Amino acid sequence: MTDSASSLSRTQFLLYRETLNGTSSQTCLAKSPNKHNRIYLTAEPISDEVCKGIEDGKLGPKADPKERNTLQKMKYDWDENTCRKIWCYGPETDGANLVIDQTQAVHYLNEIKEHVNSAFQWTAKEGPLCEENMRGIRFNIMDVTLHADAIHRGAGQLMPPTRRFCFAAELTAQPTLQEPIFLVEITCPQEAMSGVYNCMNLRRGCVFEENPREGTPLVQVKAHLPVAESFGFVAALRQQTSGQAFPQCVFSHWENLQGDCMQAGSKMEDLILNIRKRKNLKVSMPALGDYLDKL
Repeated sequence: MTDSASSLSRTQFLLYRETLNGTSSQTCLAKSPNKHNRIYLTAEPISDEVCKGIEDGKLGPKADPKERNTLQKMKYDWDENTCRKIWCYGPETDGANLVIDQTQAVHYLNEIKEHVNSAFQWTAKEGPLCEENMRGIRFNIMDVTLHADAIHRGAGQLMPPTRRFCFAAELTAQPTLQEPIFLVEITCPQEAMSGVYNCMNLRRGCVFEENPREGTPLVQVKAHLPVAESFGFVAALRQQTSGQAFPQCVFSHWENLQGDCMQAGSKMEDLILNIRKRKNLKVSMPALGDYLDKL
C-alpha cells in the first residue's frame, strides 16, 4: 500500500464532530406517530468560546447556576430567558450541545421535558451526516402542541419526533464537520526553518509563533496541524530538515472543515460518504425530506 493510500485509510478512522455554519433556514416540524403532538424547532451554532467553556466546566451543567448565568449574560450576551431555560447538555449530559426552551405559555410542557432530553442524548451522539458526535449546536424549541391526555404524549410518542426534528434542523443550517487539530512544538536550528515551513505547507499546517532560545542557535516553533495530516509527519519533517527538527504533538482544538458537504462532488461529501461506508450506513447524503414532516 502506498503512503498516500495508507494515510487515506487511516484518516477515515479519525473522530470528527458534526456542527453548523449557520442558522436554520426554516422552522422544522415533527409530529408524533399518533399525530396528536407537534414540536417546532430551529438550530443555530454555538460559538467556540462557549463550547470550550462547557467542556472546561465553567459553563457546563455542574457549574454554579448563578455564576454560569452571569458569565453567559455578561461575556456572551445571552438573555436572561435563554440562561434560565436550558433544558439539557449533550451528549452524555455534559457535551457542548444545548436544548433551549423558547416557548411561551405552553400547557404540559414540563411533562415532556424528560422524554425530549432522553432522545436528545441519543441524537447528539449520532448526528445525521455520518453518525458522529455533534458539537456546538443549539436547538431552540419554538413551539409545542400537545394532546391534553397524558397517555397520548408518552415517551414512545415524543422521542422519535425529537430525534427527527433535531436531524432536520441540522440539515437546514449549513451542516459541516469539525476536525481535530494538533498543537505542534518544534525545536530546530534557524537554518532548518525553511524545511519546517515546507513540510507544514504541504500538510495544511500553520506556523503562528517563533521564539529564539537565548544563548543557543535553536528556534522553538509553534504550529497547528490537522490530525488527518499528521500520519508520517515526523518522518517527513526530519527528511525536510536533515534530522535537525524535533516535534511534539498534543491535541489543541476542533476546527471547521472548509467547503459545502451538501454540494455533490465536493471533498467534504467524499469524506462523509467514506465514513458512512465504513460504518455500514447507506452510502448517500441524508435528505431533509427523510426527517421533516409537512404541516
